[in-house]
Amino acid sequence: MKLSVVMPAYNEIKTIEEIIRRVLAVELEKELIIVDDSSTDGTREFLSKLDDARIRVFFHEKNTGKGAAVRWGIAEATGDVIVIQDADLEYDPEEYHNLLAPILDGRADVVYGSRFKGSSIRVHLFWHSLGNRILTLFSNMFTNLNLTDMEVCYKMFKAPIIKNIRLRSNRFGFEPEVTAKVARLRCHICEIPVSYAGRDYSEGKKIGWKDAVSAFYSIIRFHFFD
Repeated sequence: MKLSVVMPAYNEIKTIEEIIRRVLAVELEKELIIVDDSSTDGTREFLSKLDDARIRVFFHEKNTGKGAAVRWGIAEATGDVIVIQDADLEYDPEEYHNLLAPILDGRADVVYGSRFKGSSIRVHLFWHSLGNRILTLFSNMFTNLNLTDMEVCYKMFKAPIIKNIRLRSNRFGFEPEVTAKVARLRCHICEIPVSYAGRDYSEGKKIGWKDAVSAFYSIIRFHFFD
């Protein structure tokens, strides 16, 4: 079983070296696919100097969005299982083992992490947390799933499933889009508690209220029109 870790990155020079170290330290057969979304803070230059057979790096020539970077990473993945990993330090790669377990024992085709199911989290932004819960509830109403954290970064897929889903979203609409489409395919989905060390906007967090509005639109769009 080979794991492909798909890491979209945009202006993460403060964290990119450490998150790469943490991913590579996980004791699994794996590859790390990094797609830089036209960073301007030195991330691109740092990535261009990497020389490790376990890492493949691709570069967007213009900033296109997280969803577009994830699509490219998925297309390049060669593993049996694919997981999404942000380039900051909010999520712990050591939890790959827990996410993999339901796939390895045949209980799941897709595994979502959940920041709201009892694992340790940093006391964090109220409105951001509330927005995540509302978006999850709204998504569940259309997909008929009972997820607790639709917006979580940690989503793990059997590779044939995610590679055969036509994804369109360029920005953070990836989360509701892929959720709608795995639900439509009636995939077996599990949720696993994950820890979360959320950062605030002064630390580089990028998602904002405009992305929340876009996510509501994406939930409706990918239920009724795609």
